[in-house]
Amino acid sequence: QVHLVESGGGSVQAGGSLRLSCVASGDIRSKEYMGWFRQAPGKEREGVAAMTSGGGNRMLAASVKDRFTISQDTSKNTVYLQMNSLKPEDTAMYFCAAGRGSTYFLRTTSYNYWGQGTQVTVSS
Repeated sequence: QVHLVESGGGSVQAGGSLRLSCVASGDIRSKEYMGWFRQAPGKEREGVAAMTSGGGNRMLAASVKDRFTISQDTSKNTVYLQMNSLKPEDTAMYFCAAGRGSTYFLRTTSYNYWGQGTQVTVSS
């Protein structure tokens, strides 16, 4: 089992920045990659960013590619999502996830473990 706890969400104005954190605990060696997903009211959960545990492979959704960055601090078992130039359409609940056994890192079905989420609200 892998336990994930997100933090760092909040309310910002358009153009602002936030950094989300996700701390992993438990059987962390079982995960091969971690990802960030988001879900707005009435919409499906979508992949935002992902990276392999070794850090060699990172992926960002086209909608955030020039504004978001995913990184990790292995000494803290933490993955970050740096979000810059935020837009109202980025408003959603953001979830951290961990998984293994797939190469489709932005698909929800590739993940076995999920955090509870942290809310991000961007006002215009």
